[in-house]
Amino acid sequence: MDRLALSKSRRWVIKLGSALLTNDGSGLNQAELAKWVAQMVALRNQGVELIIVSSGAVAEGMQRLGWKTRPTALHELQAAAAVGQMGLVQAYESEFAKSGLHTAQILMTHDDLSNRARYLNARSTIQTLVEHGVIPVINENDTVVTDEIRFGDNDTLAALTANLIGADVLVILTDQQGLYDSNPRENPHAQLIKQAQVSRKDIEAMASPEGGALGRGGMYTKVMAAKRAARSGTATLIASGREPNILPKLYAGEDYGTLLIPDLEPMTARKQWLAGHLQARGILTLDEGAVRVVTEQGRSLLPVGVVKAEGGFKRGEMVICQNQQGIEIARGLVNYDAEEAQKILRQSSQKIVQILGYVDDESLIHRDNLVLS
Repeated sequence: MDRLALSKSRRWVIKLGSALLTNDGSGLNQAELAKWVAQMVALRNQGVELIIVSSGAVAEGMQRLGWKTRPTALHELQAAAAVGQMGLVQAYESEFAKSGLHTAQILMTHDDLSNRARYLNARSTIQTLVEHGVIPVINENDTVVTDEIRFGDNDTLAALTANLIGADVLVILTDQQGLYDSNPRENPHAQLIKQAQVSRKDIEAMASPEGGALGRGGMYTKVMAAKRAARSGTATLIASGREPNILPKLYAGEDYGTLLIPDLEPMTARKQWLAGHLQARGILTLDEGAVRVVTEQGRSLLPVGVVKAEGGFKRGEMVICQNQQGIEIARGLVNYDAEEAQKILRQSSQKIVQILGYVDDESLIHRDNLVLS
């Protein structure tokens, strides 16, 4: 996809960060939110299906509760999110209603997307809403989420949402013009990258890992989000939310921000789901032969090629596969729990029944449940 093709794309996920929706953290900026809704209505009137991933709930809750600084305690963050979600959803609903459009609130945790049945149910629900002309407003369910099951930032949530519903375009709006070849806050000569293939190895190094005081993400999370979105063939636009009328300009193919183009074969829906697992429950260390078999031949991981197993994982949970230098090469759903895996490491698959008394599968991870990193 190039910029000229953007006007032909029909399904957009738009991520709006706290800095663009709030008064420097002092509650929602209703006037700015109204401007964003007006831009999205303009896209909607041109036939674009919209899914919004919106920050702002915690900042709005802080303002309503009279808190001046973002809390660090999880229960206080959850309280602020619970209060703030009321204002955030009300603001979107009232603004879109002026144009005769309905919105729907969807709150998700990583557990919702890790569970296959709930993943498929979430996809069906969002698809149905979009088909009926409703605009879903998605956010992480901060009220109940724990550090163990959180997405970490809304850039990641937006990318996984793009995978979930097969979006054509992911738009990540920020306070920067886009991705630069070095940090523009430190280097006045930094150059904006207008367009790049998402597989380029150097773009991760160019992105700053630091975010603002309100948000949890920085440019690095946006680049990684683009890489995740590319799994479903989704192109990503990283652009400044300070540019007037930026969404219609991007839709028209105007030369704003950074366009990161997916240039790898899109994953199957199941592989996308597997790749979306952010939390792993253990680590398997592979010998050189097993690394080649998994990465070059696309075959299942057998216990004979695993030299070490770490973690308290259970059957069916996600584990990391790494080489002996500690570099992650793949992730997958394991067929045996940690105690059983320890017993069959370095063993032929034919010996599994002799060692364990039963055999569930001859592989530790079947190739259908394995995705390369």
